Amino acid sequence: MSDVALTRIAEALERISPPAAAAPDFATAEAFVWHTAPDRLAPVEKVNRIPLELLVGIDRAADTLLENTRHFASGLPANNALLWGARGMGKSSLVKAVHASVATDAPTLKLVEVLREDLPSIGRLLNLLRGADARFVLFCDDLSFGHDDSHYKSLKAVLDGGVEGRPENVVFYATSNRRHLMPRDMIENERSTAINPSEAVEEKVSLSDRFGLWLGFHPCDQDAYLEMIRRYCAAYGVKIDDETLHAEAIEWQQTRGARSGRVAWQYFTDLAGRRGVRV
Repeated sequence: MSDVALTRIAEALERISPPAAAAPDFATAEAFVWHTAPDRLAPVEKVNRIPLELLVGIDRAADTLLENTRHFASGLPANNALLWGARGMGKSSLVKAVHASVATDAPTLKLVEVLREDLPSIGRLLNLLRGADARFVLFCDDLSFGHDDSHYKSLKAVLDGGVEGRPENVVFYATSNRRHLMPRDMIENERSTAINPSEAVEEKVSLSDRFGLWLGFHPCDQDAYLEMIRRYCAAYGVKIDDETLHAEAIEWQQTRGARSGRVAWQYFTDLAGRRGVRV
């Protein structure tokens, strides 16, 4: 084969497999989003989050995650964390709020969001972060796996680390509505139809066991729901008497058919708009 043909083949391979992404200047932002095709860490100009003190009814989970994150930011041992449970109860909000709280005193602590569909590229991301001067909380929101979903195998690189081990400057936080990261009916179905039921779903279910922290989130009661709204009103200067707030908030909750932190924020957003207050 001629040298010209070899050169063309080499150039074609380079186009198919582009060079590894270069690490950005991590001092330029406090949070980044991991993208693929091509691989890159995009800085986030302004993180969408609310202050930690406005999160009501999840004090125990907040204290635990805050302490774990402080340990990690200080270079001490820290666990990967799975925040699971009821929808709209502040799981992802807590991750972002805890990061902001800790990063105030530890500016080298960075938040890196990884989309679930990009988990197969997680090894390349770890190689990019390994050895960097900063410390990273990898964050995957709404993590779950389906029947023939093999993405969970890529996640083991973060949780277990494989031969190289998870980088010392990386910890992984995930949120999910499911404690075992897959629907219960799928677990039961695979157990009932497998040749060896005890091993049918063990690999997927055991993935959640690899998180050192399990933090459960449960539906809030009416008092907590109203307290959330009162804190939002106080924080943003929205004036409303208790009787009106109570009546409107309950009606809003009933029309939504649910009561949660997300519903409380949606009502407050509507209230602030009607009162002409910018949030």
